[in-house]
Amino acid sequence: MKEESIKNNQNLYQCKECGLHYKDKDTAEKCEAWCKEHKTCNVEITNYAEENQSKDSDLANGKYISNSSELEVCKKKCEEYLNSWKREHADFLNYKKDEAERTGFLAKYAKEDTFLKIIPILDSIDLAEKQLPEKLKKGLEGSKQSIEWTKGFLQIQNQIKEFLKKDGIEEIKTLGEKFNPEIMEAVGEETSDKQQATGMVIEELQKGYMMNGKVLRPARIKISK
Repeated sequence: MKEESIKNNQNLYQCKECGLHYKDKDTAEKCEAWCKEHKTCNVEITNYAEENQSKDSDLANGKYISNSSELEVCKKKCEEYLNSWKREHADFLNYKKDEAERTGFLAKYAKEDTFLKIIPILDSIDLAEKQLPEKLKKGLEGSKQSIEWTKGFLQIQNQIKEFLKKDGIEEIKTLGEKFNPEIMEAVGEETSDKQQATGMVIEELQKGYMMNGKVLRPARIKISK
């Protein structure tokens, strides 16, 4: 009666010993006979039971659905983490760039400021050099001591200029050059004895200096008229 009711309800056959259901009557009878004899189920037979088939199917479907849902969540999180990392990386690169520019600016400013403080010393050295007779500078006249002193003085002057040149600091060339208001300051005009063209530099009153193409101090000059 129990078997018939189950068969009519789900069109399945039930093992009366273990209660598992089968689509095939012979399989159900084999399971029942095995259970009676061994007091346990036969795994090879129970694999065909509808409970196992349905359970495996449900588990598989559930697992698939769960994994699919989790995968979407993981993808979204990965995209969020990746986008966040990209933003942080871009911000860090911008920070490094800004910091490098700021550091470079400070270093450049410090160098310029230091050199501007050295300029008056160079002016004094140049002024002293102008007071020396040309023959003494060439070693053509004067005592041995004065010639050696002058030679040492001029050598120190050249060493200072070479040292500054390595840092991109150079004197502005003026004498015989065309007047350039961007790097020169004209403080007077005079008629040249050498019949030079108008606007040519005929005298340098104060040296000018440039640093890596930037004017630190314009040269003060006189031009021909």
